Amino acid sequence: MKLCLAASGGGHIRQLLDLQPLWESEDYFFVTEDTALGRSLARDHPVRFVSHYALGQARLGRTAAMLKGAAANLVQSLRIVRQERPDVVITTGAGAVYWTAMSARALGAKVVLIDSFARFDAPSKFARGLKPFATETIVQSAALKQHWPEAKLFDPLKIIDGTPPPKKPLFFATVGATLGFPRLVDTVLELKASGRLPERVILQIGDVGPPRDVPEGVEVRQAIPFDEVQAILRDAAFVVCHGGTGSLITALRAGCRTVAMPRRFSLGEHYDDHQEEITAAFAARGLVEVALETDDLGACIERARARAPVMATTDPQALIDYLRTRLSDWSR
Repeated sequence: MKLCLAASGGGHIRQLLDLQPLWESEDYFFVTEDTALGRSLARDHPVRFVSHYALGQARLGRTAAMLKGAAANLVQSLRIVRQERPDVVITTGAGAVYWTAMSARALGAKVVLIDSFARFDAPSKFARGLKPFATETIVQSAALKQHWPEAKLFDPLKIIDGTPPPKKPLFFATVGATLGFPRLVDTVLELKASGRLPERVILQIGDVGPPRDVPEGVEVRQAIPFDEVQAILRDAAFVVCHGGTGSLITALRAGCRTVAMPRRFSLGEHYDDHQEEITAAFAARGLVEVALETDDLGACIERARARAPVMATTDPQALIDYLRTRLSDWSR
């Protein structure tokens, strides 16, 4: 069977990468956005790119950009589906791959909807829009199971026992793969300039212009390939990141002391406040410190210094086993 693995940039696509034992031996291709992570993926896997768009753009006053992106995305998605003819689409969202999933479903493909691990309390807009057409619906938190009792539940978050690996005096700050985040960038630079960050700092800022004043000891990068990010995390003692699940899990898996600053809709930093929901859930499990305000970041870093690092990962094996059975059933 031919599999289409469809997800937007960042944490959504990383969830599909966690399912590699499921799809690596199949005839597969990815559909995603043209981000640093997407381009890294394309070096080793068949990837088709689609334009970015999200409903939240309209909430931020970018309706024209949303409509333009959606129109381009629809044309691209139709072309990809006609050319590739997938038998099954597995998608973790979000908006950028909605038309891909819908187009494939219209041509008879099975659609497996895995609502994003970023959603703990309520279904995403993407999932609510796709669920009526999905062949299979997967949720990843008990709260979402309450919304959709008929969905299958697989909670992948696992605490890793054991001693974290040795680290170097390296501080990694990242805004993620898709959007800029000046509030995080400026606060990290101010902390470094004030002497509160003695470590060497690598600062990934996204697709925006470089900051004007960069203190000594700071390396500024716009985008970093995912394999290089993983190498940095092997050495980094500290990570400050936005509230995306991909960045959080990757840092925790590497044994980094992790501080999250969630993007906020009220400040025009994201399309909604789901990153506050994510970081609150991680903080409740004792995994991260959370800085809601810029003035909180320094104190959060100091609290992280004072405690032992915690390691966590996602273990998708149960989901892989279930989906492997479903693929076998469909192939027959």
